[in-house]
Amino acid sequence: MRYLIDTTILIRLRTETSLISKDIFQIIENPENLIYVSAVSIQEIFMLLQTNKIVVPKWKSAKDVFEDIENTLNFKIKYIKKEHLTTFYQIAPVKDHGDPFDRLIIAQSLTERMPLISSDQKMKYYKRQGLTFIANA
Repeated sequence: MRYLIDTTILIRLRTETSLISKDIFQIIENPENLIYVSAVSIQEIFMLLQTNKIVVPKWKSAKDVFEDIENTLNFKIKYIKKEHLTTFYQIAPVKDHGDPFDRLIIAQSLTERMPLISSDQKMKYYKRQGLTFIANA
């Protein structure tokens, strides 16, 4: 099965694995599953690294981030397509959740019909719009 993980899950895989539930680890470590990371998450990570809001010793350059995601973790990168942006436009905003990064990741999840794994409990509000959400407890 294919899954899309959000930015926080990816960062926690590299900084605080104790904050990832056993259920999520089972999904990620199952060799039959394909795990995707949005290019939006990578952009967000670059911004966080540049502003020193996160520190990941392995990630000293953009090249390091890509190599770690693709070669070490063996995740696939889901780049933004026109269809994702069209879905983004159609997603109704949810009260108290205006993060455009998250909404574009949600649009990718909806368009690609991939469950979204996230620690952000506000993602559950998008279930009404068709999102398959797996919460990291």
